[in-house]
Amino acid sequence: MIVLLLGVLVLVIGGCVCVVWAERGGPRWARIVAALTRGAGELLSSAQKSRSRNRSGSGDTDDD
Repeated sequence: MIVLLLGVLVLVIGGCVCVVWAERGGPRWARIVAALTRGAGELLSSAQKSRSRNRSGSGDTDDD
């Protein structure tokens, strides 16, 4: 489990480094990784918003 979490942490840090590097005119592969990182961030953000909207909007409807 720890190895998996460390792997995810390395990917996140690497993606952030590529985003900064791409903003400063890095190589093409860094721009591609940066675009993928931004896309994953947007996807997670929209999923979180959708999840919070569903929780607050659904209410407690128990069918007894």
